[in-house]
Amino acid sequence: MRSRRLQFHNPLTRMKLNRQLILLFIILVSPVFLLNWYANNQTEQILKRHVTNAYMELNKQNHLLINRDIDTVNRVMTTIIVNPVVQQLQAGRQDAMPDADDLYDRVKLYETADKLIPSYSMGTTGGDAIAYYLYVYDPEDLYSFAPHTSPRFRNGGVFFYTDATKPAWADEALALKGRGFLKIIDGVNTGRSQTLAYIRAVNSVYSGKLTVGVLVASNMDKRIEQSLDTVSLPDNGEMYLTDYGNTVLASTVESSMGRQLDLPPSLVNGTKGETTLDDIYKGYIYVQHADYEIKQKLVYRISTASLLQQQSELKRAIQWISIVYSLFAMIVMAYFWRSLLFPLQKLAGFVRGYEPGRKVPNTEAVNRNDEVGVLIHATYSLAQRLNVLIEDRYLMDIKQKEAQLQLLYQQINPHLLYNTLESIYWKSTLEGNSDSAEMIKELSKLMRISLSRGRELITVQEELEHATAYTRLQQKRYEYEFQVRWETDEEAQANLIPKISLQPLIENAIIHGVRNMGEDGVIVVRAFRRDDRVVVEVEDNGYKPVDHEALNRMLREPLPEIRSSGGYGVHNVHERIQLHFGPEYGIQYSSPPGGGTLVTIRLPVRPAHDEPLPSDAD
Repeated sequence: MRSRRLQFHNPLTRMKLNRQLILLFIILVSPVFLLNWYANNQTEQILKRHVTNAYMELNKQNHLLINRDIDTVNRVMTTIIVNPVVQQLQAGRQDAMPDADDLYDRVKLYETADKLIPSYSMGTTGGDAIAYYLYVYDPEDLYSFAPHTSPRFRNGGVFFYTDATKPAWADEALALKGRGFLKIIDGVNTGRSQTLAYIRAVNSVYSGKLTVGVLVASNMDKRIEQSLDTVSLPDNGEMYLTDYGNTVLASTVESSMGRQLDLPPSLVNGTKGETTLDDIYKGYIYVQHADYEIKQKLVYRISTASLLQQQSELKRAIQWISIVYSLFAMIVMAYFWRSLLFPLQKLAGFVRGYEPGRKVPNTEAVNRNDEVGVLIHATYSLAQRLNVLIEDRYLMDIKQKEAQLQLLYQQINPHLLYNTLESIYWKSTLEGNSDSAEMIKELSKLMRISLSRGRELITVQEELEHATAYTRLQQKRYEYEFQVRWETDEEAQANLIPKISLQPLIENAIIHGVRNMGEDGVIVVRAFRRDDRVVVEVEDNGYKPVDHEALNRMLREPLPEIRSSGGYGVHNVHERIQLHFGPEYGIQYSSPPGGGTLVTIRLPVRPAHDEPLPSDAD
């Protein structure tokens, strides 16, 4: 019944996805057709409005760029003004100006200033450089020897004027008290009849009542036109920089400097700060940015016919965009169906019909690197892992039963071994071979305690018995070439310790310490309680030098090559102690006062209340 119900829901789910896909296609395509209809009805107004807004912002930024160019010239003028050579040229400053009778000093000062001023000239595109001219006020005509006009001053220089020869724009510059302004003047040795100049009065830096003269930067129209050329207007649109009287100061139109510009009446001059206005007037779109502080305006004039021509091109572009977008949307929907919906539908069918243990089919989507491939891969991998877990659980149950049977066999084998060793012991005793009988008896005790009925932790007493049996076997093996002393407290013997912990330590003490020392070799085994810990020590008086720090490092920072060396057994004991009791317990090497090696085992106080002790009867 479940399978039939799932098959009944699949077509409905597929139909629902199809409807959603069609709805998504309509949602994607509908805005394009609405935009096409709206564009055909509103393109002209929208285009004019949007283009105007764009050019208003462009005009503002362009005007800012021009002001930066002017500000650059202004900073150069400031540098020239504060130069000590220029300041010495001021009339009436007797402490700095050469004596009126010292003609040589005046000539040298003039020569220095005349070389200084042209050095600040700046090149522009087209070869016309911004040249600086310093007009020095000389009421007493002390510099009459200086030429007033000459072709060699085309790149800047120093001139002197008196009240009679004062330029027409000098009083205007002096009235502004050091603030610069743009003005169309005669060519000032530039080779042209007129030039746009930036003019600024040169005042004394020592006294505000004294005036040095007027500083002029020529060819500013070329520099401004260079900034205007960085902007591209449609259909060769025109750009004008004018003053507040609509007189053209610089323009992209040839020979327009100095003429009046006819602007729409709505483009009134601002009375404070900056204003940006626009209007459509006599077949042109005008965009104006006015700056009241410097009394300048930047005007764009664009033909509306060029915009209407762009409107038709825009309409055709929108139509083509609509067609291409519709085709693109269809392709996207087909791709979406093939790459997303179809694999997801197959995945949904697999999830609904999957049963644990059922074979997982192969799918090409597993090789995909996108999110859908990851999802499909994760789902199929999950099903495969579930099958593997079920199979592993089945095999684990079988292996568990086999392990239980094997454990029963292993429990029989020690008893058989103990009984066999006891039989050999009694037979050797009856035959009078007492040494062999004792070794067999110690071996039997050694194996019985080592097995400990499968327990990992035994009492210190049992471990001492195990160590005693091992030591006796080794003493008989080496013909009693060393002595062993046992110093143990009963209070420590009831606590737990991992089994076979002392045997590796005693073995190392024999092999690396007291062997070959004869009766002088002594091994002392101690077990006692100290505060909240149980301490077991193995000490030997071996004569060979031992690097105890290296042994401690081997225990704390084991390496693969160390594990394969002779320290494996001791390190095994150290790790087992820490696994059972924690990292604060374990083994430590040190050097006792009399020489040799002292190995200390630190254990917690943990009595074996519930631990069953092995019986000899076993």
